Amino acid sequence: MAIHKIQINDFISDDYELIAIHTSLEDYKLAYCLNKELGLQLQKNDNYVEIAISEGKSAFENFTFDDEKNDVIWTLIENKTTIINSNKQTSSLFEQVDITVFLLPEYKKADYLIKIENIDYGFDADVIIDSILKIKNITTAYSVDTTNLKSKNNLIF
Repeated sequence: MAIHKIQINDFISDDYELIAIHTSLEDYKLAYCLNKELGLQLQKNDNYVEIAISEGKSAFENFTFDDEKNDVIWTLIENKTTIINSNKQTSSLFEQVDITVFLLPEYKKADYLIKIENIDYGFDADVIIDSILKIKNITTAYSVDTTNLKSKNNLIF
């Protein structure tokens, strides 16, 4: 009997588009504006995207919309979160340190990411980006090349 070794790359599919957004808007306000501009129905997801690092677990808030008509899943997720790392030996307030954790450390300047899953070859990200750029208080938005991302595994959620 032959043994088939399964690689992690067997499960990683490239049928998604990733858009980075730079903005000063809060996440709920951005979700509202995206819903209005793109005709989406993003809703806050109660399940946080968690990433374990050496200092502890970080939790990223996200909004999702499952477009069953087009079989597309939209996820708006923050790229940056802060965890409080406290020294367990002392309980002093001044011993606590805030640590900033990024979902995609390669794009530290991006405030939010939009992951659009199950897209087909006719999908045009430039049309979506042009619509996003019409929203007030969005500095810039651009497509992220996911082929060479070192932290690609953070996008599996």
